[in-house]
Amino acid sequence: MNDQSPLHNVFISLGSNKGDAIGNLKKARELISIHIGKINQVSDIYTTEAWGLQNQADFMNQVISIFSNLQPIKLMKGLLAIEAEMGRKRTRKWGARLIDLDVLFFNDNVIDDKILTVPHPRLHERNFVLIPLMQLAPDLKHPVFQLTVRELLAWCQDDLDVVKITG
Repeated sequence: MNDQSPLHNVFISLGSNKGDAIGNLKKARELISIHIGKINQVSDIYTTEAWGLQNQADFMNQVISIFSNLQPIKLMKGLLAIEAEMGRKRTRKWGARLIDLDVLFFNDNVIDDKILTVPHPRLHERNFVLIPLMQLAPDLKHPVFQLTVRELLAWCQDDLDVVKITG
């Protein structure tokens, strides 16, 4: 990382439901810390049923916050490279995956690019994102909805159970 660039506060969702899912989350965190930025906070790991396409193994999910000097598109390309390095093959929307890395927030920016939309366009619909995010930043305000993570979670209609498995 270039120490001359300003640091950005980024929240990233990690998910896995193939192979050693907890090990996959750990490996992704290691690669993020090497290639993307310094990990600041790590939520507990939660398990939940698959969202969107139910006939598959449950997911292990967590949220991390990092400090990175990478600009948003370069950061997203770095996350996609980590997914590829770990063996992710994008074959089916919402299908089983070794690792899934999604940028939830990048500072308080609003970004609409073909490879990156920030805030994540569906984070407010997903308890498996909101619950670990709530653990790290309950008062973080969504720059579009102008609601805190706490308020988004109270508003969320997702009825899938999210169960903490580490703590």
